[in-house]
Amino acid sequence: MIAITHLQPHQIKDAKYLIAAVAQRIYYPDKTPEYFYNVLEEEGELKDIDDFQQVYEQNNGLFLVVLDDGKLVGTGALKRMDETTAELKRLWLLEEYQGRGIGYRVVMRLFAFARENGCSVIRLQTSLEQVRAIAFYKTLGFYEIPCYNHKTGEISMEINLLKTRLP
Repeated sequence: MIAITHLQPHQIKDAKYLIAAVAQRIYYPDKTPEYFYNVLEEEGELKDIDDFQQVYEQNNGLFLVVLDDGKLVGTGALKRMDETTAELKRLWLLEEYQGRGIGYRVVMRLFAFARENGCSVIRLQTSLEQVRAIAFYKTLGFYEIPCYNHKTGEISMEINLLKTRLP
C-alpha cells in the first residue's frame, strides 16, 4: 500500500540513497548507485536532507516521502523562497513506481500545502537530462523562466497556482 507522509529523521539516509540511486541511472549509468551516493555526499549536494527540519519544516516548507508497505520509494519537498513563492525540490521516485500517478499525488500534496501557507508561485530547477521530469512538469502547467539562481546550466520552471488549472 502506498502512503505519502512526512520525512522522519530515521529515514534520512534512505531518502538520500534513493535520490542518488534514481539520479545515477540518469547521470552516471555506467557507475553504481553507491558510487554516485558517495560523490553526492562528498560534494554536500544532499546536505539539505540532513538538515531537513531546519531547511524545510522550520522555514514553512515540507519534505514528504513515499512509502510502499514501509519501504521508502520516493521523495518530494517544498522549500519556501519568500512570502508567496516556494521551490519544488527533491521529487524522485524509483523507476518501477513511475507512471502510476504517485509523483502527481506527491506534487498535489505539496501544492495544497503551498496554498494553505500563502504561496501562489512554485518554481523548480532541473537538468536538461531530466527529459521525463520536464515533460511531467509541463503537463502540470509549469513553463520555462529565466534562471533564478546560480545553476545556469539547468532549466528553470514556474507555475502560478492562482492562474493554472491543474489536470
